[in-house]
Amino acid sequence: MLTRGAGPGGPAAPGPATPAPDGSGSAVADGAASDAAASDAATTTGSAAPAPTDAGPSPSDPGPSAPVTAADLLARVNGCTPVSKGRYRKDRGRAATVPVCGTREAVYWKADMDIDCDGRPGRHCNAATDPHFSSSTAFAQSDGRALSSEKLPYVVVPAPSSLWDYREHGVRGGSVAAVVYRDCVSYAVVGDTGPADIIGEASYAAAKTLGIDPDPRSGGTPSGVTYIVFKNSRVTPLEDREAAETRGERLAREFVDSAD
Repeated sequence: MLTRGAGPGGPAAPGPATPAPDGSGSAVADGAASDAAASDAATTTGSAAPAPTDAGPSPSDPGPSAPVTAADLLARVNGCTPVSKGRYRKDRGRAATVPVCGTREAVYWKADMDIDCDGRPGRHCNAATDPHFSSSTAFAQSDGRALSSEKLPYVVVPAPSSLWDYREHGVRGGSVAAVVYRDCVSYAVVGDTGPADIIGEASYAAAKTLGIDPDPRSGGTPSGVTYIVFKNSRVTPLEDREAAETRGERLAREFVDSAD
């Protein structure tokens, strides 16, 4: 509990009354004490400094910011200034309907989520569970090994093409991303690349954190996912999940509060 000392000039607390000799309870002041009290009352103006306390920050201090919500981020990316030269398909054989949009701080797109189970094999991501499994990822972790889709939330960007080249917009392996689905926000890194004409894919771990079925065969969701990648950001080492979350929250707050 925070406590504060009495402020300057506050009223003095009355002392206990001295009972009268007749037991009536009336205060009887000693002559000298009465004169001293009168003198003190005439000279005291309330300028005495309050005793120091360990109360901590003033209640007026803003303190830490509230976590950024899905609604905060979706409001910030409500419109779209396209930075891609065309639109992407969500899946092969589908119409191209998804542009990559941009602001000064980020690029973003709204699509589906397919499950990328590539990288280091694990219990859920391997050649037996995923017919399209690849043991490599476009970007590697600090020891040179492929990323683990099961352990690291990451998003997939389309391979560079004439349609859009992510490298020209401050995006690279390890760039920090916020992924929004319904009322959930998850922070991730850019960890892999996909087909040059398809967009909307993330790792097993990224899907799981958002409550999306992460199964590489039957999981994912057909719509409703917003991917926001913060320009010129990077987590080192790339596989540091905690660092991605911490930096992602800070960048998301700056993004929401900025006036682009």
